[in-house]
Amino acid sequence: MGMAFGIGQEAHDKEGRVITLEYPGFFMVTCYTPNSQDGLARLDYRMEWDDAFRKYLVDLKAKKPVVVCGDLNVAHQEIDLKNPKQNRQNAGFTDEERAQFGRLLEAGFADTFRRLYPDATEAYSWWSYRFQARQRNAGWRIDYFLVSEDLIPQVKDSRILAEIMGSDHCPVLLELDTK
Repeated sequence: MGMAFGIGQEAHDKEGRVITLEYPGFFMVTCYTPNSQDGLARLDYRMEWDDAFRKYLVDLKAKKPVVVCGDLNVAHQEIDLKNPKQNRQNAGFTDEERAQFGRLLEAGFADTFRRLYPDATEAYSWWSYRFQARQRNAGWRIDYFLVSEDLIPQVKDSRILAEIMGSDHCPVLLELDTK
């Protein structure tokens, strides 16, 4: 078993966004993906980050299964946020960010929540502190548990614990059979 910080690329590791734990049967990767920011000021960097992070995960997956969790700062589908039309070109819901997330899934990873609950609506993990967004459940699903496809048979549940308060995000949960 071991632990590593970063993805092995200095340009991306200076912000301290990734921790990887190695367990006997899988890697556990926690991530806080860069936000593209207002006016999409960091969208170009975000695209570079997404490519590098995907490569890192694919390289890990070649060794053993991978579990990824964290704030991936993207609502993948329209069902994953309250107001998709109004947020079309906002950070976290641009075509570019959504396409990059799709590439991660195509690289052999599964969004555990959507795999189990493909039609679940109003299932969000983040709400703005403004405009009473949480009280109105005007949120975004940007916190995820992804697993490499070979772990899908071991996924028992994946939930969003929206009733737990404490920040603008709520916890997400993955129940995995590791026997």
